[in-house]
Amino acid sequence: MQTTNSSVEEDMFQVRKLEIMDKNKGFIELLQQLTVCDSISHEAFIERFHELANCGDEHVICVIEDCNSGMIVATGSVFIEKKFIRNCGKVGHIEDVVVDSVVRGKQLGKRIVDFLSDHARAMGCYKMILDCSVENIPFYEKCGFKKKEIQMVKYYV
Repeated sequence: MQTTNSSVEEDMFQVRKLEIMDKNKGFIELLQQLTVCDSISHEAFIERFHELANCGDEHVICVIEDCNSGMIVATGSVFIEKKFIRNCGKVGHIEDVVVDSVVRGKQLGKRIVDFLSDHARAMGCYKMILDCSVENIPFYEKCGFKKKEIQMVKYYV
């Protein structure tokens, strides 16, 4: 039986939850392609990793590792907000989605968003929300999101 290119790529790029050794596989450098992300010590990474792990399924970071290079080439996160509205409903917030510039165009971003969306649905969320740049609107529309209202921000730095 012959394997198609898409299934070969799926085997080569598996979506999974962040692991503690991913710092050594370029996780922080990948985040630097998205936004300001200073280098952090191994100790600081471990401390934050455990802090997030203690949140259980309320805060999940997923990654895609390139099985050939052993490097992290895509990531994203979701955290679950518990509300009083909607009968004490839950909302999933997607954050920090980035795909390494070297492997863009292979549907890895969509696989990350689908993984996070599936997780939020399994956690009982009634909706998923995210903020993105104007140039990323078409990507998120392909993932099933639609534009709604306006984003506001206030930085404290």
